[in-house]
Amino acid sequence: MSPLDLLQSFDDLEPEPDDFLAEVVGGLSERQKTLPCKFFYDERGSQLFDAICELPEYYPTRTEIALLKEISRDLARQIGPHAHIIEYGCGSVKKVRPLLDALDRPAAYVAVDISRKHLLAAAATLAADYPGLDVHAVCADFTKPFRVRPPARRPNARRVGFFPGSTLGNFKPNGAQRFLANAADFLGSGGAMVIGIDLKKDVAILDAAYNDSQGVTAAFNLNLLQRINHELGADFDVAHFRHRAHYNADKGRVEMHLYSTADQSVHVDGSTFRFAEGESIHTENSHKYSIEEFRRLARKAGFEPAKVWVDSAQLFSIHYLTIP
Repeated sequence: MSPLDLLQSFDDLEPEPDDFLAEVVGGLSERQKTLPCKFFYDERGSQLFDAICELPEYYPTRTEIALLKEISRDLARQIGPHAHIIEYGCGSVKKVRPLLDALDRPAAYVAVDISRKHLLAAAATLAADYPGLDVHAVCADFTKPFRVRPPARRPNARRVGFFPGSTLGNFKPNGAQRFLANAADFLGSGGAMVIGIDLKKDVAILDAAYNDSQGVTAAFNLNLLQRINHELGADFDVAHFRHRAHYNADKGRVEMHLYSTADQSVHVDGSTFRFAEGESIHTENSHKYSIEEFRRLARKAGFEPAKVWVDSAQLFSIHYLTIP
């Protein structure tokens, strides 16, 4: 049986290679070279991120899952029966399980992710584990508009977005507000969103989480260059780049970079990009918020903060937002 046999539907909106190429060339042409973090997640990148989530230094995943298990019944009461759950950036679909277990007769679940093969495998596994639930999958860049099919039995079911993992932190504040505003429009009046937000904390905890001792985060970061080589025919010498993440206190974010260890040139589709020794490619931001900072952002985007839960160590928060 193939994964597709277990799903109610699968819509393939994976970005075309030309889109990938245009964003890579555009980012490398900037004064501070950049690469979009959404392209981390090819099959290998998704596997590496799953490994990161198991690392002892990487607190967000285990903290959020434990918190979700603790609050699942309360969260399900907030959401109510027959909800249409749409998960942004579902990854391995581990985090939604405590919520699905607690919900009252959910109308359908939609897994949305940019990595097609990883998405199909994860969504099919969840469908097999929840045989009474209609499970759909959409391969898409969720930062751009996409469509979901209405639940067959309850086509007008209330839409509830599920966006765990503090992924919103990858957006700059203006981009985060735009994303949330678009999500509010998509979920519609009366809809809601459950979102994980990483909190501001001791810099030493952040440094360890993003520069792990086993080098898994470094491999994850460097895999982006390997993907560009493989899919776009570029010639990055991956051995001449190194990973480093640091906390930028002025901007309230962890920044991930790949630093060139030598003067070198890289070719991508006929374009040449020169690197000086020590020059970096900025690959990811992970903004951290206080509770009130995020609640203000959510209100600006059209949501009404309804409830927030925080773990006992004050590391991570889960917010329930409604749409008037």
